[in-house]
Amino acid sequence: MTTGSDGFAAVVGGPAHHIPVLGRPAVDFLNVRNGGVYIDATFGAGGYTRAILAAANCKVIGIDRDQSAIALGAELVQAANGRLTLIQDQFSNLEGIVRDAGFAAVDGVVLDLGVSSMQLDTAERGFSFRLDGPLDMRMGNSGASAADVVNAAGERDLANIIFILGEERHSRSVARAIVKARVQAPIRTTRALADIVAAVVRLRPGDIHPATRTFQALRIFVNDELGELIGALTAAERILKPQGRLVAISFHSLEDRIVKLYLVDRGETRAGSRHAPELVRPAPTFRVLTKRPVVADADEIARNPRARSAKLRAAERSEVPARNDDTSNLLPRLPTLTDVLRGH
Repeated sequence: MTTGSDGFAAVVGGPAHHIPVLGRPAVDFLNVRNGGVYIDATFGAGGYTRAILAAANCKVIGIDRDQSAIALGAELVQAANGRLTLIQDQFSNLEGIVRDAGFAAVDGVVLDLGVSSMQLDTAERGFSFRLDGPLDMRMGNSGASAADVVNAAGERDLANIIFILGEERHSRSVARAIVKARVQAPIRTTRALADIVAAVVRLRPGDIHPATRTFQALRIFVNDELGELIGALTAAERILKPQGRLVAISFHSLEDRIVKLYLVDRGETRAGSRHAPELVRPAPTFRVLTKRPVVADADEIARNPRARSAKLRAAERSEVPARNDDTSNLLPRLPTLTDVLRGH
């Protein structure tokens, strides 16, 4: 095997084309071993998959809801000589994907959350305010687009979506400006939306682009990213072997908070107190491996500025059966996509 510039031994076919954020600690926490089966639940450009395949004589199932990512991974499938299978699907379905692939359980799952650089850099996908294109933002090929939401949602719903999912303090002004602009003409392009937001969100030099948080909020809402994340976490709990590892890399506080709270809930045992002696929590299904999130060092941030906001959390599956608790309390309270499209 050859060695890539990031220090990882590359899979047959040459050095890695994509260096994943926090790739080395992710693979270390996965504890990749010969004969193991691992899930790269957000395949993207294949960076984590390459690193896993290079770490041991193991198998990887790569999942991505984006057909273009699956298509671009064909070369890596060939180079992996039967050790890699790619599936186009949502990662909340990973339990069924694993079963359909013929495995009862797996040794590790890695989740690289958020939008990929490949999607951001493709204008026609409509994810980026830097590139003019159709206001789409869908990670898959179906369902409502960001343009559908922007042009149908009521002002209050828009403000809530942008405030909660984008953490945009000017959300009411942004929503008001969007509703006013669409009366004149539908908002169909990324440039049009970015200009509307920039006109009402005034930032100081050096701040992020004024449309950053609004675009983030719409992308998360259109793709139900937080609901998908909870689905993936609960599915991982069901299909990981005892001592199997879960690794999640998040890029903003909403994702990280869900991962943290989920693992804290699944990783703690607290007996009842004298005030509530009958309260006994279930035995932990995970052992948390990261008391604090792992973050990128200065060298990695210099190579890849996107790593600046990355946080990695990891946990090891116990032998306790998976729980079936209601996890909806981890989600923010927002209208459904169906209601938004109806203008409710």
